[in-house]
Amino acid sequence: MKNWSPETWRTLPIKQQPEYKNAQHVQEVEAQLSALPPLASPSEARALKRELADAAQGKAFLLQGGDCAESFAEFSEENLRNFFRVLLQMTMALMYGAGCPVVKVGRIAGQFAKPRSEGTEKKDGKELPAYRGDMVNAMEFEEGGRAPDPERLLRAYYQGAATLNFLRTLARGGYASLKQINRWNMEFVESSTQGKRFGELISRINECLGFIQACRLPIDEVEQFSEASFFTSHEALLLGYESSLTRLDESDGKYYAASAHMLWIGDRTRSPDEAHVEFMRGIANPIGMKVGPSMTPDTLLKLIDILNPDNEPGRLTLISRMGSSKIGAQLPPLVRAVQAAGKTVVWSCDPMHGNTIKSPNGYKTRKFTDILAEVRQFFAIHKAEGTVAGGVHFEMTGQDVTECLGGAQAISEINLSDRYHTHCDPRLNASQSLELAFLIAEVLKKQKG
Repeated sequence: MKNWSPETWRTLPIKQQPEYKNAQHVQEVEAQLSALPPLASPSEARALKRELADAAQGKAFLLQGGDCAESFAEFSEENLRNFFRVLLQMTMALMYGAGCPVVKVGRIAGQFAKPRSEGTEKKDGKELPAYRGDMVNAMEFEEGGRAPDPERLLRAYYQGAATLNFLRTLARGGYASLKQINRWNMEFVESSTQGKRFGELISRINECLGFIQACRLPIDEVEQFSEASFFTSHEALLLGYESSLTRLDESDGKYYAASAHMLWIGDRTRSPDEAHVEFMRGIANPIGMKVGPSMTPDTLLKLIDILNPDNEPGRLTLISRMGSSKIGAQLPPLVRAVQAAGKTVVWSCDPMHGNTIKSPNGYKTRKFTDILAEVRQFFAIHKAEGTVAGGVHFEMTGQDVTECLGGAQAISEINLSDRYHTHCDPRLNASQSLELAFLIAEVLKKQKG
């Protein structure tokens, strides 16, 4: 790629960056990152791109989910295990509903930075820098903690490395076997108020597993039934971190961001002539881009040409984040424009970010009904346009939090304060995530006829 290097973004305007007081300290930390081992390999990134190429054609389905913003304080074996368990459970439901493989991509092992609407935050007459994620500063409203600290980049790297190492162990060590995942889902159905509704789906999955065993295929011994492929992703927000971890792969002569298998550009940083698009156009990883209600067909096609000039299948995922009240009017013209231009992309639905509200008691939250409504409209739009609804993108956790309203648990505004633990935006809890996966599986099954 001519006129591009991992550093060319530095010459362009850039948004959503912390204001560090000591530029030399930042350079020293970035130099340390440049010498550290990669977190993700080029071969893994290429494997993910192949799976996403299938999703673009409807031969696979993308499930991308995880924390709004990872935190240093909540990092533990239990939380990682619970997250991965829920993601696997969702995978089985979606795999049955879609009738094809599910591409599992976590918002994890690097999702430590968040864009903010305002650069500062005010409380009790005091104004401090906004919290931009644990990679930048502390959530506590204190002057010392809110000062951006470049040393946090290193801590994020090491936590990301430990996270990825543990998840790889789970994925390949028997934890992800179909038999075990199905047992977890049966337990969920038995304990859920929605149990009867989802019971039929579980029964049919059991019949499929029974048939496999009747064919004398040992589920616990066959690799495809006992292991899971798993990939990581995060928003490429802090480009100093990303470029420091970018490596040239000698096997194909291309640069790969080694901080994750997949990176995406946020809706606030997707300007065609600015730094984030410049950096992302040059890396060979599969990449994503958030597509919000302000996106126009012309701008979208321009960005696609910049980010995927060769129209490479699996290279670009467009993550729609419109809101349940806007998707019906805003998404169809974009889908039609992309289709008419012959562009090969994965269309994925993020029903979280466009449906954020503030409850009367001051908590930022989301309604389960709005989330489900946006997902259903997303599938309906693609069916009407004759295009592929390739995946979903959720902010979720394996913990029993009370951050989103509704679901079978009937979380109300009164309950929000019970276990409101998020460091940024409200997440679906384990039960809500599974309920949503089963409901989507029903939609997919009906669409297949």
